[in-house]
Amino acid sequence: MHKRLLLLISIFGIYNLNAQDMKARVLPSEIQITTATLPAPEGEKNGAMVYGYDEKGQLVVLRKGNNNLVCITDDPTKKGISVSCYSRKLEPFMARGRELNKQGLDFEQKMKTRAKEVENGTLKMPDAPSMMYVYFGKQENYDPNTGALKEGKFRYVIYTPFATTESTGLPDKPHAKGMPWLMDPGTHRAHIMVGPF
Repeated sequence: MHKRLLLLISIFGIYNLNAQDMKARVLPSEIQITTATLPAPEGEKNGAMVYGYDEKGQLVVLRKGNNNLVCITDDPTKKGISVSCYSRKLEPFMARGRELNKQGLDFEQKMKTRAKEVENGTLKMPDAPSMMYVYFGKQENYDPNTGALKEGKFRYVIYTPFATTESTGLPDKPHAKGMPWLMDPGTHRAHIMVGPF
C-alpha cells in the first residue's frame, strides 16, 4: 500500500511538473504570431491566419487572417523550433491530421485514414499545386522575447495530389543537396520537397 501511494505521488508530481513547464513555455500571442509567420513571404505575414497555444497548451486560432495563408506556431512540447505556413486549400487536410493526432493515431494510421476519406470524397484535397513553407532551427537560437530565430533553415513543400515521377519528371529521392524531389508519389499526399538535405 505504501509503495502504491508513493508511485501515485510520483506520477502526479511528474504530471504537475510537466503541466507547469508547459504553461511556463507558452508565449504571449503576439510572440507566437511573429514566430509562426517566419516562413511566410514578407508581403503575406500580416494577413495570414495563425494557430497558436493558449495557457492550457491547447491549439487555438490566435488570428483569423485575411489572405491565402495559414500558419502554425512552434509546439512548445517538442524539442527545437519548427513553424510552417501553408495554403488555405490545404487546411481540410491539415485540420483532419490534427483531429487524428488527438485520437492517438500513428503516422501510418493517419495516412490510411485520410487516403480512404480522399477516395470516398469526404476529405477534399487541392485540385492544383499548393504551397507549404517550413522554417526550423535549434532551441538555443530562438529568442522568446522577440520571436526571432537565428540560423534557421527553410524547407519548401508543394502538395501535388496523385502526382507521379512520370507526370512530373522528378525523382522520388534527392541525389544532390537542395534539389527538388517527389515524396509519396501517386498518393493523395504526393508532394514536391525542396530543402537543405
